[in-house]
Order: sequence, then C-alpha cells, then structure tokens
Amino acid sequence: MPNIYSTEKFEKEFTYSGSDLGATYTPEKTTFRVWAPTADTVTLNLYGSGTPGTDDLVEQLPMTADVNGTWIAEKEGDLNGTYYTYLVSVGGNENEACDPYARTTGVNGKRAMILDLASTDPDGWENDTNPNAGMTYNDAVIYELHVRDLSSDESSGIQNTGKFLGLTETGTTTASGIPTGLDHMKDLGITHVHLLPVYDYASVDETQSDKPQFNWGYDPENYNVPEGSYSTDPYNGAVRVAEMKQMVKVLHDNQISVIMDVVYNHVYNASDFCVNQIVPGYFSRVNEDGTYSNGSDCGNDTASERSMVRKYIVDSVKYWADEYHIDGFRFDLVGLIDTETINEVVTEVHKTHPDVIFYGEGWTMDTAVTKDGYKMTTQPNSTDVPGFAFFSDTLRDALKGHVFYTTRKGYVSGAADLADTVKGCFLGQAGDWCTTPAQSINYASCHDNMTLLDRITRSTPGVSEEDRIRMNNLSAAIYMTAQGIPFLQAGEEMLRTKIDASGGFLENSYNSPDSVNSIKWDTLEDETYQNVYNYYKGLIAFRKAHAALRLTNADDVNANITSVDGLDENVLAFRINGGVNGETSDGIFVIFNPNSTETSVTLPDGAWDVCVNADHAGTEALTTVSGSVSVEPISAMVLVKKES
Repeated sequence: MPNIYSTEKFEKEFTYSGSDLGATYTPEKTTFRVWAPTADTVTLNLYGSGTPGTDDLVEQLPMTADVNGTWIAEKEGDLNGTYYTYLVSVGGNENEACDPYARTTGVNGKRAMILDLASTDPDGWENDTNPNAGMTYNDAVIYELHVRDLSSDESSGIQNTGKFLGLTETGTTTASGIPTGLDHMKDLGITHVHLLPVYDYASVDETQSDKPQFNWGYDPENYNVPEGSYSTDPYNGAVRVAEMKQMVKVLHDNQISVIMDVVYNHVYNASDFCVNQIVPGYFSRVNEDGTYSNGSDCGNDTASERSMVRKYIVDSVKYWADEYHIDGFRFDLVGLIDTETINEVVTEVHKTHPDVIFYGEGWTMDTAVTKDGYKMTTQPNSTDVPGFAFFSDTLRDALKGHVFYTTRKGYVSGAADLADTVKGCFLGQAGDWCTTPAQSINYASCHDNMTLLDRITRSTPGVSEEDRIRMNNLSAAIYMTAQGIPFLQAGEEMLRTKIDASGGFLENSYNSPDSVNSIKWDTLEDETYQNVYNYYKGLIAFRKAHAALRLTNADDVNANITSVDGLDENVLAFRINGGVNGETSDGIFVIFNPNSTETSVTLPDGAWDVCVNADHAGTEALTTVSGSVSVEPISAMVLVKKES
C-alpha cells in the first residue's frame, strides 16, 4: 500500500484541500472530518473523559464517506469538553486513533478533546502581537530554552516548577536577590526565546507529571496540542491550551518573541502514530524491504513529499502561528523535509504573519524519498529556500573544535588552521553553503552536545580557569558581532555546565535528571559568573545598538566590510563602514586575538572608542584610542569611530 500513496492517481483522487479537518466546534453542534481514504468504515467514539483505558464510552456514531477520502459526522449540542477518537476499519483490521488535527487531548494524548478555543484566550489576547514585529531575521537574538530547565533548580525561586506558568513569573530571585527566570531573560536583552518542544510528546508520562521527569521532547505524539506535563492539570485538555497561551502573552508583554522547536521529520512511534493508524503507512517513508526509512536515527522519517503530509505540516505551522501567536519556528532535522514543503510553509505563514522567522538543522541525511525529483532542505540547497535560515555548524566547529572530536581545539582555544573559516563566517559566508547572512544561525552551543564551557575544558587540559572563561567570552564576542543571526543556549551566559554522575561532561542530556539539566541560578551569586553574564549582556546591547552588524545580504557585506591584512598569525580584524543599513556611527573596528600573547593592531585614522575588550562589553566607551591598540591574549576588542 505505501507505494500506491505516492502515485499521481492516488494523489489526484485523494488530496483534500479543505480547511475543516478535525472537529469544528460551535455551541450548537460539532462537525468532524477525518482523512481516511483507505478505510472501509470509520466510527466516531465519544467519551466522558480523556483518560485512556477508562470504560466511559458515551456514544458511537458512524461516519459517512465524503470527498477526497474524507469521512464526516455531525453531532448536535454543545460538546465543549467532550473527548473523542476515531475507530477505523482498514482491510479487516480495526484501529482506534486520536484525531491528527486534535486541538487538545486528555492525559498522555490518546483521546482528543473538543474545545471552545476562544474560552482559553487570556485577557487582552485579541490585541496580542509579536513585540518584535518589523525586525529582520538578522535583528533577532535567540535564546534556546527548555521549559523545565528554567525553573527546576531550587535556586530559581520560581513556584510553578517545570510548567508553562514558570515562564510567566516576575520578581523571582536567588536567595541573595539575583534575578532569575523571565526577569533574567528580559535583563539579558534577548529578542526571542526558542522553546525546545512544547507540543505533546510521548516520552514523559503525564499521569506522573507531579514527579520529576525529564526529556527534551523530540518524540512527537500530537503535533497540534501543547505538552500536558507543562500544564498544571494534564487531565483537563483546556488547561494546557490556556496556560501555554498565557505564557506567550506574558513573554510578549515583556518584549520577548516566542519560537517553537518543531519536529516534523519523524514521530515517536511510526506504527502507533495517529495518521498511520488511520491510513496505514502513509505518514512515513518506507525502504524497499518494507522497513521504515531511518535517516533521522529516531526510527522513522516523515514522507513530507506526499500531498496530505505536506498539507498537514503546513496546516500545523499555520495553526500555531494563528492560534498561539508563535513568532518563529525552528525545524529539527529539516534536511529530511523537502524544499517544496518548507517553501509552502514559509509562504503561507508569511501571508498573515510576515515577521515569523524560520530556521533549522540542514544536515544531509540518507532517507528513502518516495517520489523522484525532490530536493531536501539541506545546507547545500539553501538557495532553494530563501526564507529559511540554517544552523552554522561551520562556525560552531571552528570556534570550539569539531563536535564529534571533542579533544580537538577550536579557534578560540588555539587551533592554528581555523582563522580563515572564522573569517568567512564573520562575513556571513560560511563555507560553500551560505551566500547570505540572513540564512546563517551563528552559535557556539545549543542543547545538543557539550555546553560551550565543557567543550572548551575538554580540549584544553592544563589551561587555567581564567583562560577558559576568556575562550568562552571570545566565542560569544565572535558570534555576537558576526553577520547573521546570533543564537545561544540558555545558561551559556553564566558558564553552564552538564556533569554526569561519574563526573564527566555530558554530551547528550536528553533524558538526564534535573540535577544535570537545570539552570543553576545561584552560580550568578559568584562574581566570576556575574562578570560573564554582564559581558554577554553588553555584547547583546552593542549588537542591538549597531545596525552595521545586522546586514541582510551579501552585497552590503562585501561593499562595507573589509578584512585587515598583515596581522599576527591567527589574529583577525575587520573594518565596518558607518552609515550602512542605518548605522549611526562613522564606523566599527572588530579585532579577535585567540593567541596566548598580546597583539598590536594598527587602527584606521581618527579616534576610536573601545566598547568591548577582554573583560567588559557594552555601548559606552571604556576608553578612547588612536594610532594603534594592544589587544589582550584570548580576547576580542570592538571599537567605534569617535565622532569628529
């Protein structure tokens, strides 16, 4: 059967273009429509609760076959809060499945719930907008965060531990009064918070959500439903929806846009996934021997090239943007999704939400695409998806050393052969795949692999803590001033570390306990950590104050940034013109010295205000220099042309 799904005949007959899949609710009646083109019969089950296994079936209604392989049913009366499933008979087998278009569910996502969505809107929701509307991609400063990490350490002072509502609390501090949580993010100056998966995922038991459980969440169960363990009541489907909206509203009120991490490239369990229960095998790519394609290394790959899978992905992203006011989407393993699907997502969402940003992991992976002629959304195909940005592993590995060879040094830790790579990345031209800074996510660490400080420490035995912190800060100075889109893992600004039970550095903490993954807010009570935080805060403020660091195309970069020659080995310096892109200064001069010795650099004519050096960063002048300048070992210096 899966081979038939990708034929022109099947797609012509069974592609449904309507916007009413799922349960369409009014107080007078609810209409159900499900796509099940191979089904012999479909029955609607109505339940009294959302708890799977509970014997509380209220009613069964036969559904009627309709256009393009869809089935419909209608039930009079106000069904708000009623739970339901579909019972599908296919080729003699009966499968009970959750609605793929479910707007919410009961506990653990097995029964969908009919919901009056308007009743879940927080006060002022009708006037809620993206607080950073009008920004280009390059104006964003992205902060990657797991919902639970923010509040699971006792030092956070946050009451709603591990919940959406934890991100809404203000005035939280450590025991000594250091701001935490939302107040910390606001003070840091980020523009966007990137939340690791907050849709309904399968790897945490929501019936035990009062107990500490942890998973990153890259295990999709229901794509259009918030994760229940992040709500205060996972049994009531309305609560997770209302609390996630409240979180978004509060973040918006505090000038922080919200990015969702979405995982359309695979599902938690392909055989049990609702679409494959309803239309066996349709959602997933299959190898010639009948096994699931596994380019994701997660057990299966999504067949995005099929018309109704593409529609599902596009509809899902549009739904999150429309209903939850989400401001950006980070696509996990987007190299498994075809470019046509991604372009349709970007185009459709931008019709009504032009400020939404899109980016993802464009790694090239082997997958059994079910149709000929389709390109995947990989880095080498970046020009085919102009509205989509990619993580620059080129810069990441150049800064701190190769991700898979953890004892190798990077540019900041003294490697002798990476200066040219860093130079290209600084100009928004990473390797041979990135032709515009608007497509480059510049970063040194994310949730995957070691934290920045751990990776530096691993490759620099015998180096002092002071020098390792300098390497950390130099990394940040590079990606915060580079052309592109800066991105940091939450906690990097306070030297976050992840140590396992044996005392080693943990590379993959996807299901590690809170003791490993939580942000240790009380480290900020130490002056060393506070100084690093202030350095990051200053770098962000400087970037936001200088439009010349945020050029959006290669032509502007090439015309306005000059790389300086004749410097000490490994030292890099760049002259950036004033006036470009609305830049108010007369010019910027950036120097990176990864060496263990001081370096002297000749400055262009005139007086220059030093705004960033080894220890301090910000928008105010630390000192004024001319002629030449000495740059300390393992440090950056950023200067602004003093007005004459």
